[in-house]
Amino acid sequence: MDAETAKFIGPAIAIGVGAIGPGIAIGLIGGKAVEALGRNPEAEGSIRTTMILAAAFAESVAIFALVIALILKFT
Repeated sequence: MDAETAKFIGPAIAIGVGAIGPGIAIGLIGGKAVEALGRNPEAEGSIRTTMILAAAFAESVAIFALVIALILKFT
C-alpha cells in the first residue's frame, strides 16, 4: 500500500471506528431515558435534561474522531 492510498483509508477507519462507540452510547442513553419516563412520567424535565447532556458528551467523542480524521486527511 502506498502513501496516497493510506491517506484515504486512514481517515475512513478513524471516523468509522470513532463513530461506533458514540452511536451505541446514544442509542443506550435514549433507550434508558424512555424506560425511565415510562416508570416515572413526572420526572420528564430532569430526565430529558440529563439525557441531552449525556448525549452531548457522547457525541463529543465522535466530533473528536472527525477532527482526527480531518487532520489525517489533510496532512
